[in-house]
Amino acid sequence: MKTVLVIGGGITGLSAMYELHKWKKANGANVRLILAEASAELGGKIRTVKESGFVMETGADSMVARKAKDMSFIEDLGLENEVVYNATGRSFIYTEGELKSIPTDSVFGIPASVESLAKSTLVSAEGKVEALKDFYTKNETFTKSDSIGAFLENFLGKELVEKQIAPVLSGVYSGELSDLTIAKTLPNVLDYKNEYGSIIKGFEANKEKFQSDSGKKFLSFQNGLGTLIDAYEEKLEKAEILKEVKASKIDKAGNRYHVSFSNHETIEADYIVLSIPHNAAEALFDDEELKKEFSGLKNSSLISVYVGFDVPDSLLPKDGTGFITANSDELSCNACTWTSRKWEHTSETRNLLVRLFYKSSHPSFASLQNMDEEELLQVALRDIHKSLGIEVEPIASEVTHWPESMPNYLIAHPKIVEAIENQLAATYPGIMLAGCSYYGVGIPDCIQNGEHTARKIIEEL
Repeated sequence: MKTVLVIGGGITGLSAMYELHKWKKANGANVRLILAEASAELGGKIRTVKESGFVMETGADSMVARKAKDMSFIEDLGLENEVVYNATGRSFIYTEGELKSIPTDSVFGIPASVESLAKSTLVSAEGKVEALKDFYTKNETFTKSDSIGAFLENFLGKELVEKQIAPVLSGVYSGELSDLTIAKTLPNVLDYKNEYGSIIKGFEANKEKFQSDSGKKFLSFQNGLGTLIDAYEEKLEKAEILKEVKASKIDKAGNRYHVSFSNHETIEADYIVLSIPHNAAEALFDDEELKKEFSGLKNSSLISVYVGFDVPDSLLPKDGTGFITANSDELSCNACTWTSRKWEHTSETRNLLVRLFYKSSHPSFASLQNMDEEELLQVALRDIHKSLGIEVEPIASEVTHWPESMPNYLIAHPKIVEAIENQLAATYPGIMLAGCSYYGVGIPDCIQNGEHTARKIIEEL
């Protein structure tokens, strides 16, 4: 009997195991399926906490609606009636001591019309004129392997990118735009430039892809994203799920593998899916060449702080859903989501709930990462007071550290992943990479990657 071991019970690992499980049930396959997770709970970066009438997500808080709708996992798991969408509203950038609205007719801060560019309060008249070169400058050299920052600055100008686009895109993809590739951020921008002769025209012609359903770009579930994790787990009745078992080493034994666990017996497997962060995967191999390839991948860190108050969220600016910070010296946080405004299901009484993000890219992070939860809460309260003018005692809070857990898709990333894949295929056939360290950070991306990885194993089985 063949054994398939999935190491890592986050959303990618669960998706891979679910696909394998469906195949086993449908075909009556004589295969042993094991999912091993180091922590006490499945879910990885997805975990829902409920306190004082608030619903708080310690990691991911939603998924891109258009991507999720193109897939079948919500229907497969019977969650259609649990889906909730974000409330529509304006997003802001906090700069020069105030909140300035990001133009509504924009995509990741990129204008989707000339009117959107003209109305921006974030960019000077000179910066707007410079951005117009997008309409008459051709692309003759850029490919999807090039820097997204260099590409956008070349056609839209430095000021528009620095003041309006970079705060948004850098916030989403956790890195400097100069270090991120077009392919791993917004591959459409190159297609639009080549097809329409203009990035702005391209987004204007295709804006419905990004601004459909009356602004409902994201979705979650009534009782939080933990609903998704629970649904996957409930479907895996024919799989062995091991929790609080951490893989420590993989040894090759003929055509099989011996996987040692720090607090569990050794498991023999024919196929292994490594759906864990790349630094954790690297540690499993006693192979200097493979470790060298893994070392080229980079992560960043994040601290998330939720704060709930016994005051109505109507105190927030009208129609707003949150802000991103542009100047690192003004606030300690990189961004602030007005969670109770953006997600109505997160606050039973419509009281104010906000979430602040502190990233390792911020100059203040070095001091923040050594603080305890109470000290971090006080930093968050100061940021809330300065940016929103709210100074009241909280009734709920949740502080979460994600050290070295946020993948950075630098320009060399695709080549490094390819090199690791090739080396695994040659030296460790049957061991496969999966997850956000390699193939995409969004929940639908991770689910799709898990399914794809499982299908490769199924084909071999």
